[in-house]
Order: sequence, then structure tokens, then C-alpha cells
Amino acid sequence: MVTAYAGTTQAVLELGMTCRPDDFDLPTQCPGWTVKDQISHVAGVEAPLAGGPEDDADVPDHPWIRHDTGRFMERAVQTRRPRTGHEVVQELAHVLPRRVRALRDPELTLDSPMPALVGGTGTIGAQLPRRIIDIWCHEQDLREALDRPGNLDSAAAAAFVTAVLNAFPRRAARAGLEPGTSVIIECTGPVLAREGVRITRTSDGSLQAEALFSGQAHVDETDDSTGEIIVVPPGSMTTIRLTTEALTRRGAGRVPTADLRYAVEGDEDIAARVLDVLAITP
Repeated sequence: MVTAYAGTTQAVLELGMTCRPDDFDLPTQCPGWTVKDQISHVAGVEAPLAGGPEDDADVPDHPWIRHDTGRFMERAVQTRRPRTGHEVVQELAHVLPRRVRALRDPELTLDSPMPALVGGTGTIGAQLPRRIIDIWCHEQDLREALDRPGNLDSAAAAAFVTAVLNAFPRRAARAGLEPGTSVIIECTGPVLAREGVRITRTSDGSLQAEALFSGQAHVDETDDSTGEIIVVPPGSMTTIRLTTEALTRRGAGRVPTADLRYAVEGDEDIAARVLDVLAITP
């Protein structure tokens, strides 16, 4: 995990180091944030984790702030708005070696404490994967804005794909699909992955999506009088195929389904409804 973290954070740093002054003002797919704001976010989150002070700026009511988490994240960006892009890059250059050195301490384990992003303390095993997928997401924001694609075959990219597909059953349950409907998402590369769900109805009547490849039986409920399993009748099967870039940009909520490139085998409407609810970002 430390290698994945170091790799994607170093990529953010290197992208920043090669920016011309005008590049820092380019808009990105993350609403409201420029290239400099993206780097400010990464530097501003990592600095307190390296022992620096927390940012405590007053955040205006920007239209892209939709909740308390968004307002919290904006504090680091707001603090660094008076600084130049290269000053923010230099801050990250100072912070990154300290973070990597601390995380490579041989005494650390997955159960070692690590500050949580929004306060409190978690464990390295729980918190570091969140930092990896967050930083890699913003790395891809930078790459899109600067027209410098890359790192789609990295360990951090695989971590982001895994996070999206792990959330797929919970997201699919919100898509309003009929019981019996099965949907498979295939990530065609560079990261190769596959996950499927089947929609069933629970005993209280709500919908749930069960993972297809879990090795467990997929059933709705048991008849109280006979004890027999009530099997969901066969429904439609839809397969959605996307590249790593397309899956992760949709999973990050950066590209709407209507603008996404993907292939469907089965029902186009079901595929669109699933992709509409796939984003894992707050």
C-alpha cells in the first residue's frame, strides 16, 4: 500500500513541477477546482498527516460545496489560494518524503493508528487505502486538465477500480431495477476486473443487490409455512464493458453517463441506470 501511495503522490508532485504558470489556472473535471486547487488539496491533506497544523480558513459558500465534508475539504484549498502554484508544489515536495518515511517505519502494521481525514483516529489498514484512491483520483483530474494521460496501470489505479466494484452492489440496489435483473461490469484494461450483481427483494420488500461471484446462493426469502426457498424468477442479464479510464472517471463522478464511452450487451436502459448511481465520491 505504501508503494501505491508513494507512486500516485509522486505523480501529483511531478505533474505540478512541470506546470507552466498558466497551467495552474486550468479548470479540471472536479467542480470548482483548478489545477492548482487540486495540488492544494493533496498538499493540504497530507501536511497535517505529516505533523503540520490543520488549516482553519473561512470558506465562502461556493456553489460546488454540497455538504460538510466538501466544506472541510475546501479549507486547504482556500488557505492556499493566495499562494502561487509553484509554492504549493514546493509544500508537497517538502511533505511527501516525510510521509513516505513515516509510513515505511518497519514497526508499523495495518493495525497501527493513523489520523482519520475528518478527525479522530483510525488504522493504517483502513485510512491509507482511502488516501490512495483520493490522491489517484485527483492525479487523474490533473492529467485530464493537462492532457497528460498515464498511471492507468498502477497499483493506485487498481485500488480505485477495486473500490468502485466493491461499492457496486450497494449502488446497484439504488438503481430501481426489477428483481431478477443481473448486471455485470467488466473493466477491460489496463486494470482488468469483473463484478456482477443480481437484484433480489428482502423479506421487508426492499431491493438489494447480491454479488454474483461470491459463491453464495442468491435467493429472495424462505416460505414461512413450507421452509422452501423462494427463488427470484429469471430476469434480464446486462453486461457493461468499460476501460479503466472510463470506469474510474464515472466512479469518481467526473464524467456523466451520457458522455461516457462504454459497450453494453443487453439492456441499454439498465446499463445507463446502473452507471448513473456508480459514483463513490462524496
